[in-house]
Amino acid sequence: MKKGGANSQAPRLPRRGSKYLAAITLAVCLTSGSSRVNCAGQTITRKQIDRVDWQPTQAIPSAHYVGREACAQCHSREAAEQQSSAMAHALQLPARSNVLETHPRLIFNNGPYGYTIARSGDQVSYTVSDGASTISVPVSWAFGYGIGEVGQTYLLYYNGSYYESRVSFFSGIDRLDVTLGHPTTVPKSLVDAIGREVKPEELRACFGCHSTGAVSGAHLQADKLVPGITCEGCHGPGGEHVAAMQAGKSRERHILNPARLTPGDLVKFCGACHRTGAHVKEIQAKGVITVRFQPYRLAESACFNPRDRRISCLACHNPHQNPQSEPAFYDSKCQACHGIRGAPPAPQRAAPSCPVSESRCVICHMPKYMIAGSHFKFTDHKIRVVRLGDNVE
Repeated sequence: MKKGGANSQAPRLPRRGSKYLAAITLAVCLTSGSSRVNCAGQTITRKQIDRVDWQPTQAIPSAHYVGREACAQCHSREAAEQQSSAMAHALQLPARSNVLETHPRLIFNNGPYGYTIARSGDQVSYTVSDGASTISVPVSWAFGYGIGEVGQTYLLYYNGSYYESRVSFFSGIDRLDVTLGHPTTVPKSLVDAIGREVKPEELRACFGCHSTGAVSGAHLQADKLVPGITCEGCHGPGGEHVAAMQAGKSRERHILNPARLTPGDLVKFCGACHRTGAHVKEIQAKGVITVRFQPYRLAESACFNPRDRRISCLACHNPHQNPQSEPAFYDSKCQACHGIRGAPPAPQRAAPSCPVSESRCVICHMPKYMIAGSHFKFTDHKIRVVRLGDNVE
């Protein structure tokens, strides 16, 4: 017996042209301290950045997005770098999925249940069978870059509801396995084998952190989203900014530069998707699983100072590029505070030099941890002296 078909087809979502699919991030206006930043005529208060249901990518009223090409006319290097980043591909249409292009047929077995994710032209199907019955539905969206990152999970539409696929592609093993957070036990039924039904508020959060302009207020506007995080996802809608620049009004920028936020507010800005202490408290996460939440872990560091730019997210990472993987790259970042043995102390340095080594600091002080089921080692951003036998707290 074959199930699925017409009632499994997701509501058709209008799709933008290729220039929008390639675009780079959406953004916000917010108040930092007593200063006010005007962004497309909208000011978001300090309370906004503290909300756990807010992301920078949310669309403000009357948002006018211009797309990556418009940004690239003046910011060509940043636009080109960002377009190649994992963030730019955080959400993909199945036909554009890099994973499904290089792996057109993926299979997995869990007890009596067999899974197949197969691509045929521009269509991708997700099929589950127990040997007697089968459910086959189209893949609506692919979440996560997949190649070189943790993996890729699929959003499915079945019988009037959206589901998070029970199996995902993991880069660490180059194949399917049970999606992180799903039970590894044998499913109770064929419908249970499909995956987990996603609630509307979860759906808004997923699209809000993986695409640009998908959420406005409490509404998901899937017909207007730009897949992935684009320039306008972090800097805000560019329409008024472009108009002001073309009119020669250089002082009326109408755009947000997150680099001008204080380190404390920047942690909240990035943490809106990568998770802050408020998110961790809300979901009651504890132990090694919290290593996934870099802004939260960074703020838990004993040396974190919400006013010191040497310890902010941007002190170590260029947001337009993928993170550097070579540990030695970060040595100079550490030495901005800790200095070098024997060298005269710089006025701004307040921390002693390391008595053990002055290279590859992050290996010892920001160790990597494997989270069960992820097939990936996450770097712990809680900077500290790690001793043998220490537990992650």
